[in-house]
Amino acid sequence: MQVLEKLLDRIIQRVNINLRELGFDVTPYVHELAALNQMVKFYAFYGITPQHPINFQFMHSNLAGSYFLGRCRVTNSLLYKSDIRGDELKKKGAVFRFKQYEIPITRDEEIDIEDSLLIKTLVHCYSHDPESLEKFFIKDTIAMHYANIHGSPSDGCFLAPFSTVDLTTMHDCVVGEFSYIQAGEISHIKIDPGTVWIRSPEKFNFLYRFDSRQLENYIKFIPGSKPKGLLFDFVEDKKKDFERIFSLVNIETPRSVPVSATLDRYAVIKPHTKISDNVLVAQRAYLKNSWLGKGANAQENCYIINSRLEGCDVTAHGGKIIEADLGTKVFVGFNSFLRGSQDARLTIGKDSIVMPHTIIDISSPLNIPPGHIIWGLIRNEKDLKTNSLPIREFSGIETDFSIGNMIFEGSGSSFVSGFKDRIDHILDSNGAFFNGSENKGHAQKNQRISFNMIQPYPMGELKGLFPSITIQP
Repeated sequence: MQVLEKLLDRIIQRVNINLRELGFDVTPYVHELAALNQMVKFYAFYGITPQHPINFQFMHSNLAGSYFLGRCRVTNSLLYKSDIRGDELKKKGAVFRFKQYEIPITRDEEIDIEDSLLIKTLVHCYSHDPESLEKFFIKDTIAMHYANIHGSPSDGCFLAPFSTVDLTTMHDCVVGEFSYIQAGEISHIKIDPGTVWIRSPEKFNFLYRFDSRQLENYIKFIPGSKPKGLLFDFVEDKKKDFERIFSLVNIETPRSVPVSATLDRYAVIKPHTKISDNVLVAQRAYLKNSWLGKGANAQENCYIINSRLEGCDVTAHGGKIIEADLGTKVFVGFNSFLRGSQDARLTIGKDSIVMPHTIIDISSPLNIPPGHIIWGLIRNEKDLKTNSLPIREFSGIETDFSIGNMIFEGSGSSFVSGFKDRIDHILDSNGAFFNGSENKGHAQKNQRISFNMIQPYPMGELKGLFPSITIQP
């Protein structure tokens, strides 16, 4: 394991060099949390479908418990129980349209992870950067527990637990815990914990900041300690439920899954759960005593418990829904935490948008009317008044607007239409609109996925490293 330890130190040094201008040292946040002893225990696995042929390269890396789909390359990196999802990589011959440009794709796009440490991180390739169309890169980057890197090439960055960077190219940045950033491109900045920042140049700018004292109840991350708080405890308490499915090579899919739906082999499904037509349930999702109506989806690291989703609902990466009823086409954003209880049910009306990194944690019943946009921390009716608006009213904003801890500048209609277009794209890509012959998406294409496993060296100086392997068609 000596080589593994040296590799960790090397990654830490490379990230620190990139962050020197910010005066940020990742060492105390990382060194004791990398869990090298755990990394040597787990195999890695990759999926193959007719749409995703074998094309993987692993060199001088550890891949413990990680999942790969699509064309991937990993070099000099440590990945621990991370999901690398390349099901939307661009294909050679396609055309990428950006403003007035039409840029041809000259070779198949790949995910390239180099000199990085990803701990329980979700990587999704839905890339956006016209300057990097054939390579989705993550370089000299450390991402901690349950972070999301979604369509966001990263060079020299640190992502704290439960942070998300979405459709944003990053250079030499620090993103604090439970922060969500969608800003196109950022460089040499440090984002405070609990920041929700969505920007489209010349169109709009949305900014919300959680009160730091309130946020610490849900997630707190200090040097030398594991993450703490309700969010972390909630996920960690359910780790044992995943042990069985990761310990068995073959496992039967429940017979209740319709032929047009996909329940991933590495998802947990508990009794009294109904999966309807065109539903997609991704790996590491957790479902218990819940109803997923036609076209709904539960993406990676989602938890849906004692809840009902009427149909065409999107639960984005890391979303958690407990004791709630959602109308049709409700969007629940990245890492959101929606928690009602048996005696305090949460109801969200149809066509509503729960923005990324929203916390709804109630002790009395709460009913959110249809067609609302919701953000921030909501614990009661009073909080709802300062953390939500009817979508029609939000669309009417034309200049500066503020309410509670939220500040908005620009065009509300552009902001709302951008969200709605993206929701439609997600539903279409996931196969929610499949009619039996047309509009296939991930829910239909991933039905015949098969998995292969590779294992690390079991002893000696190379213990924990995976043999350098190139697997190609």
